Amino acid sequence: MSIDDVLARIDDDLPAATDRLLDLLRIPSISTDPAYKEDCDRAADWLVADLQSFGIEASKRATPGHPMVVGHVGDPGKGPHLLFYGHYDVQPVDPLNLWDRDPFDPQVQDTPAGKVIRGRGAADDKGQLMTFIEALRAWKEVKGDWPCRITFFLEGEEESGSPSLVPFMRDNADELKTDLALICDTGLFESRTPAIVTMLRGLLGEELTITGPDKDLHSGMYGGLSMNPIRVLSRIIASLHDDQARITVPGFYDGVPELSEELEAQWQGLAFDHDKFLSDVGLSTPAGEQDRTPLEMLWSRPTCEVNGIWGGYTGEGFKTVLPAQAHAKISFRLVGTQDPQAIRQSFRTMVQEMLPPDCEVSFSDHGASPASGVSVEDPKFEQARAALSAEWGIPAAYVGCGGSIPIGGYFQDILGTTPMLIGFGKDDDAIHSPNEKYDLESFHKGIRSWARILEALT
Repeated sequence: MSIDDVLARIDDDLPAATDRLLDLLRIPSISTDPAYKEDCDRAADWLVADLQSFGIEASKRATPGHPMVVGHVGDPGKGPHLLFYGHYDVQPVDPLNLWDRDPFDPQVQDTPAGKVIRGRGAADDKGQLMTFIEALRAWKEVKGDWPCRITFFLEGEEESGSPSLVPFMRDNADELKTDLALICDTGLFESRTPAIVTMLRGLLGEELTITGPDKDLHSGMYGGLSMNPIRVLSRIIASLHDDQARITVPGFYDGVPELSEELEAQWQGLAFDHDKFLSDVGLSTPAGEQDRTPLEMLWSRPTCEVNGIWGGYTGEGFKTVLPAQAHAKISFRLVGTQDPQAIRQSFRTMVQEMLPPDCEVSFSDHGASPASGVSVEDPKFEQARAALSAEWGIPAAYVGCGGSIPIGGYFQDILGTTPMLIGFGKDDDAIHSPNEKYDLESFHKGIRSWARILEALT
């Protein structure tokens, strides 16, 4: 039996595969809300039963939070040992009134752009997760055997910060170590070009509070004489970037690599339409480092952004007050070997040195994870890229990702396993938003893609 037979089986089984996905989507596995704990358990049980239904030794593993699903299949001596990671938990559905239908009553809908699977978790990440499972199901049904040794590692807390993930990986490292980790939680480039993500930015979160007077003050009686914490905070925030949009935190660019000529040429070949990318959200002009291309700004350069700022009176009407405190939340996206803890300390020192008399600052940290990147020199990457290109009829690309997916770094740091991130989401899938969807084409061709990749890797 050839790969063409497997692909034909996938085509014939698409209605049944879609029904299985719809069944999983009906389970409201919202990990961040304790009210849905039993539903998260139910989703894990569903996956265990589904994997077992075609011969995979799968089990539900308890954690202090929601359970992991771990499965194993294949002979140790046959081909590479692959791990597949996905997550079965989903985001909350609020605001519910913006959904066109019950988010946990999924449906295949006709749209002007084609058929879509509508429901919470359709794209993030149940639909993506099931593409791999369905590919392996078809492979087993056609060939009667497994392509190689495969470990399944399915998480139930990704949408709530993965508090159980790192301890579980450390406690079970020997069981989870493999030659390559496949992760399906990304998307197509500009919704059409298949892609392998090779760069993931890290993330550092800081919250600061500037305190001045011991109470809010009348601006007529104290204005001009008394220091206003909002003015102090505004000056600090304004100082974080220079006129060319470079970040001014001392030592910030330590560990930031330059893009290789080969990767730069490939990215240029993608012909990224940054004008449309910005105009789609009501903008027109790239605002990052002025000596960098738009794709560099999004994928391979670090950032410093103010995510929230508040202080004083912000209600209806007007109140002439000098606030006692001013607050801001600031995030840094990191690349290369930037050290998040060193940047945190440098940022805090910079802020403290800018404080005038009568003001003090307090900080709260909101996580810190380094960037992760993979070398594509391993032949498996070119094998997978060729397989994707064959399925989609478009040359697949190595791309960066502006967001942060810590699991990629965890596989490298904890397990010593190289991650390969491949996904089939589209820009308009509305993940985390009302009316989330996953194109039926993405689901179908995603299954076919994994079958081709398994053939190429083994």
